This record gives sequence, C-alpha cells and structure tokens, in this order.
Amino acid sequence: QVQLVESGGGLVQAGGSLRLSCAASGRTFSSYAMGWFRQAPGKEREFVAAITWTGGRTYYASSVKGRFTISRDNAKNTVYLQMNSLKPEDTAVYYCAADTGVGSRYVTDYDYWGQGTQVTVSS
Repeated sequence: QVQLVESGGGLVQAGGSLRLSCAASGRTFSSYAMGWFRQAPGKEREFVAAITWTGGRTYYASSVKGRFTISRDNAKNTVYLQMNSLKPEDTAVYYCAADTGVGSRYVTDYDYWGQGTQVTVSS
C-alpha cells in the first residue's frame, strides 16, 4: 500500500506559477513511477505528466509541455509538479498517482491515488 497526499494548490492569476507536492508513505516510494492527473468540473480525469521511478524519463501532455515540470526526490518520498505560465484552462483538481509499472498516460494503469488539490487560475 502507498498513501499519497497532495499539497500546494490554490488560487493564482493567469501567467503565475504554483508548485504542487505529493508526499508518499507506505511501501518503497522509489519503486513506483509517479504521475499527475487533473480533472475539471464536468470533464474526465486527464493525464498531465509522469516520471519513471529513477526520474530518468518524463512524459507530458501536449497541453502542458514547456510550462510544467515533473520531478521527484526519492530521499524525501515526494514528487513535484512545477507549473508556470498558468492559464485559466489549467483550473482543475490535481491528483498524484503511483504506478507499479514504468509510467503511463492512462488512468487505469495507476494503482494508488491521492485525494487531490484544487488549482484555480483566474483570468
């Protein structure tokens, strides 16, 4: 079992930045690939970014590439999502998730989920 707790969400103006954190506890964090997803009201949960267990490879949705950066610190059992140049369309609940595989863009491939943190970008 892995428990995931997100933090760092909030209200920010368009063009601003936020850094989300996801703290993991339980089984060995470093053995999991990690992902960030988001869900806006009335929409399906969508992939944002993922990182392999070593941190050696990262993947991004086209909508955030060049603006968001995923990283991890296995010594701190934490994965981060640095979000720059935020847009109103980035408004959503952001979730982190753990994958026993190599990392994926698909919701169904992830085994553990956090409760989410709200990000609101005002225009």
